[in-house]
Amino acid sequence: QVQLAESGGGLVQAGGSLRLSCAASVRTFSNYAAGWLRQAPGREREGVSCLVFRDGRTEDADSVKGRFSISRNNAENTVYLQMNGLKTEDTAVYYCAVNPYRLCVLSDPQVYDYWGQGTQVTVSS
Repeated sequence: QVQLAESGGGLVQAGGSLRLSCAASVRTFSNYAAGWLRQAPGREREGVSCLVFRDGRTEDADSVKGRFSISRNNAENTVYLQMNGLKTEDTAVYYCAVNPYRLCVLSDPQVYDYWGQGTQVTVSS
């Protein structure tokens, strides 16, 4: 069983920045992929960014390209989401999720086996 602990959410003004962190209780992340997904009220959960730990390959949703950046610290089994240029439409609960198949997928949340509890990001105008 993998446990994920997220941190870093909060309230920020439009144009501001936040960095989310996700620490995992695994011995090694080398065979995992991690994703950040978000869910706004009344909307379906959507993939934001994902990463394959072994080779560092990443993918970002079109809505966040050039603004958000996913990264990893292999030694600490931690994945980050740096969010710059935040917009009001980025307001959502952000979830960290991982799978042990090295599948970096944004279109299907079901590929992720383990999920964090979520952290609220609120962007005010």
